[in-house]
Amino acid sequence: MNIDQKKFSEEKQRWLDRVKSNGRARETVFTTVSGEPIEMLYTPDDMGGMDYIRDIGFPGEFPYTRGIHPTMFRGKLWTMRQFAGFGTPEDTNERYHYLLEHGQTGLSVAFDLPTLMGRDADDAHAEGEVGICGVAVSSLADMEILFKGINLGEISTSMTINAPAAMVMAFYLAVAEKQGVDFKKLRGTIQADILKEYIAQKEWIYPPEPSMKLIIDMFEYMNKEVPQWNPISVSGYHIREAGSTAAQELAFTLADGFSYVEHGIERGLNVDEFVPRISFFFNSHIDFFEEIAKFRAARRIWAKRMRNKYGAKNPKSWTLRFHTQTAGCSLTAQQPENNIVRTAFEALAGVLGGTQSLHTNSMDETLALPSEKAVKIALRTQQIIAHETGVANTIDPLAGSYFVEALTNKMEEEAEQYFEKIDALGGVIPAIEAGFFQREIAEAAYRYQRELDEKQKSIVGVNDFVEEEEKIEIPILVISPEVEIKQRKRLAEVRQSRSQADAERTMSELRLAAADNKNLMPYLLACTRAYVTLGEMCNALAEVYGVYEEPAVF
Repeated sequence: MNIDQKKFSEEKQRWLDRVKSNGRARETVFTTVSGEPIEMLYTPDDMGGMDYIRDIGFPGEFPYTRGIHPTMFRGKLWTMRQFAGFGTPEDTNERYHYLLEHGQTGLSVAFDLPTLMGRDADDAHAEGEVGICGVAVSSLADMEILFKGINLGEISTSMTINAPAAMVMAFYLAVAEKQGVDFKKLRGTIQADILKEYIAQKEWIYPPEPSMKLIIDMFEYMNKEVPQWNPISVSGYHIREAGSTAAQELAFTLADGFSYVEHGIERGLNVDEFVPRISFFFNSHIDFFEEIAKFRAARRIWAKRMRNKYGAKNPKSWTLRFHTQTAGCSLTAQQPENNIVRTAFEALAGVLGGTQSLHTNSMDETLALPSEKAVKIALRTQQIIAHETGVANTIDPLAGSYFVEALTNKMEEEAEQYFEKIDALGGVIPAIEAGFFQREIAEAAYRYQRELDEKQKSIVGVNDFVEEEEKIEIPILVISPEVEIKQRKRLAEVRQSRSQADAERTMSELRLAAADNKNLMPYLLACTRAYVTLGEMCNALAEVYGVYEEPAVF
């Protein structure tokens, strides 16, 4: 675009003078949901000297601002992956078959809280939580039932679990082995992002250093034995759910990603062999354009760092691949049908931002685990975006928008400022131990809550357009107490029927391997084949590594 700068400046000033004398403006503060100021109008002089080839480029080419594939959704639509898991493995297996029959193209496993914390269903700390917020999985027997009738060689599976990720991955591999599926055919992702647990979600077992060692063990093992699997999904989702701004989610997530890269290099792994299997998981919040800019900035930052700082030569190492989930924290218990609309806009932002896979939240998730009807509406939302709106017909349709490009630049600048602060603290793990991330998120969450309380920001049905005598008339999924009884009974049967000698031997070998600093994946697989439970494996390693207690942060 050719612009006569002198004439442009004169015309812009003329317009501004006209607005000041005759224009109307609502009496409100115009900011993003993260609190970033928004100008009335964006024009070419907000682009900051942007060079198209250097800063935007073409899809599938460095710096990947416009997407990681040359044809993006013209070539293949994103994977529609609904997060599902509740009750017993039988309950969730039935839901998986339902979703696959209704057009879902990948599975995503939600585990219950005891499983996420590495505890068995019969652990005293698990009482009242078994199967409540996800599916209960305590042993290989549970995992076998979870995927009964589903060929693991023909689907892509995502599993959201972190502290005991290596153990649960061993369960999955053992199921594939029993099905006769070659590990090299397995496709999917396990979250395994332990750094964000210390930062935001608080589901850890061991201190940061041994936890990081377990992650790199997975990198090393999976790269050789399960080459199509992503051994980590570096997650900004939970950082955002904890109350961070969009820029904090972007910066803290990428900083975690760079930390995993650095530890992999320290192990002696070739950057161009393991980095292409690192994937990311972002939140798509309600501020439409801010989220699109965040996704575009993420790709650009990753590409530049991987090429320029870490010396990656393989273009696959430069490409940031990510899954998106719509924002759970934006859903409201009040007027829950409104959540369908929120989710649709958030999903659309993920698509326009170039996501590789997408989960759409259900309208009832602030009230309970989603019902089948709510899940179907959430899936249909993606299908309508893909097949009716036309947004998948062209690549990165908002590129060149003065507003979107200015926001993308701003996101990148703020992330770089955070990287400098983290580096000054000695890196991600020292910053975690100093409470840096926790304080930043807490302050951002407090600012946002204050804006809601003072009605500087509106949430329809919560602090604006409120219905005083609201009746919620949507079906709610209730988890029966029988789930916990059934799971405890199965666990007792597993312990009774297995070879106790094999279980004890493999656990002993696991402890010795941990003490000798060996790669633990083969030992976890051996334990799994002997039907050692999740809690037993986690406790065995706790004897070697200890458990983590978070320092107080003020």
